[in-house]
Amino acid sequence: MAGKPKHPAKPKRGKKLEVEEPGVLYGRYSSHSQKDISIEQQFEKGYELAAEYGIKIVDTYADRAVSGRTDKRRDFQRMMADAAKGKFHYVISWKSNRMGRNMLEALINEARLQDMGVRVLYVEEDFDDTAAGRFAARSMMNVNQFYSENMAEDIKRGLYDNAANCMVANGHLPYGYKADETLHYAIDEPRAAVIREIYTRVACGEPFVDIFNSLNARGIKTSYGRDWGRSSFQRIISNERYRGIYIYGDVRIEGGIPRIVSDELYFKVQEVLKTKKNPQGRHRMYGDYLLTGKLFCGKCKAPMTGISGTGRSGALHYYYVCQTRRTEKTCDKANLRRDEIELKVAQAIRDYALKDDVIEWIADSTVAYNERREQEGQIGVLQDQLATAQRGIKNIMAAIEQGIITETTKARLLELEAEQSAISAKIAAARADIITVSREDIIAGLEMFRDGDVHNKKYQAKLFDTFLIAVYAYDDELKIVFSFSGKKNTVRIPLDKETIDNVDSAPSDLGSFKLCLGPPR
Repeated sequence: MAGKPKHPAKPKRGKKLEVEEPGVLYGRYSSHSQKDISIEQQFEKGYELAAEYGIKIVDTYADRAVSGRTDKRRDFQRMMADAAKGKFHYVISWKSNRMGRNMLEALINEARLQDMGVRVLYVEEDFDDTAAGRFAARSMMNVNQFYSENMAEDIKRGLYDNAANCMVANGHLPYGYKADETLHYAIDEPRAAVIREIYTRVACGEPFVDIFNSLNARGIKTSYGRDWGRSSFQRIISNERYRGIYIYGDVRIEGGIPRIVSDELYFKVQEVLKTKKNPQGRHRMYGDYLLTGKLFCGKCKAPMTGISGTGRSGALHYYYVCQTRRTEKTCDKANLRRDEIELKVAQAIRDYALKDDVIEWIADSTVAYNERREQEGQIGVLQDQLATAQRGIKNIMAAIEQGIITETTKARLLELEAEQSAISAKIAAARADIITVSREDIIAGLEMFRDGDVHNKKYQAKLFDTFLIAVYAYDDELKIVFSFSGKKNTVRIPLDKETIDNVDSAPSDLGSFKLCLGPPR
């Protein structure tokens, strides 16, 4: 910069500079403005102006889908830093409204560049470097500012009109959704399957780290194309849109978008989050409470938790108590003896869920489900990611064909090509990993459960983990909900008096306190 004028003179149209000077292009595109021209179009005009003036373009800076109403623009800040290092003498931009959120901001940014020895030139606003020309330039900035503010009001009004009709009001949709041809929400089934998996695994108390490590290992990416982490989980499991609520600003419409998870599963997850300090329940020296998290009061639907206490005779009892009765004293559900209720449920599973006709029905349903879902899940998500990468490559190739070749475009092209190869390899590996389980093997595996000792606690635990969703205990019967779906997934069995336990002393702290909301009824 030594020996150079502090503020380079403005070149005259049709006359090249005596000495070729280094310059850069700056472009910004706002996704909200339907009349905005693309970055590539801005750069194309900028290259033409640079050639006319004899300015050598040494770099380009582009902020995509970023409003000019903020200076939090990554490439703009990078350009300002490079200007301070004296890397160029000219900045060419399409219009003055690219340089700031309003006229004052644009003038300030121009002045900052001027202090660093950099002249700003505009393709569409070519004014003489005279008092009259500068006045005209400032007047054009005022027009741009008015247009920007008026456009912002129109955009806001349009977005809220769209919101009233439950339409997609911004560009980024929650993971699991896509926009249909009418710009309304539609379910993106491969990704929706991932959402259901996350909710179900969280509801079961599985640690976040295990879930997102599993997703990352399978090559499934977030909606931003990144690896999963705790922060991405927090946004998903607290997003009420997944239970069908349209939300935009202060607009909230129940049933405004397609539902991905049930209300019961959503609220169960919220309750698990509240009790996450002990998500797996407690193992006790006097034995586990195997129905923890799956046994619910039929009267108030509160969870029944494992507690121990001393009866009138001084004997120690292990039983399940309604949490509402225990904490609020507003439910009169009788306590249930732990060993008797667990045995009764285990017997019901063996008697009802492991009958020949039910086993065959489960096998048929499982085979059909695997055929329909195995490739739709992980491979479907990977194929979406591959299509995105291929679109990016196509766009860059189109820009290169138009003569827009910079270090940035070349680097991005190499990055996308590497991403395309990696995703293609993951798709091939995922297809190779698909294991087809025959109907006969499923039946054989289920039949093995019938040979166990129903009094054995380990066998009971396997039955509960495999077949049980929930048990609702009423005064005279149990409603048991099995893990498979369909008409055969619910049975009712009588509850005898031997299962009921009344303990009049204060319970000792020997039980399991895992809490959750009731599953679907």
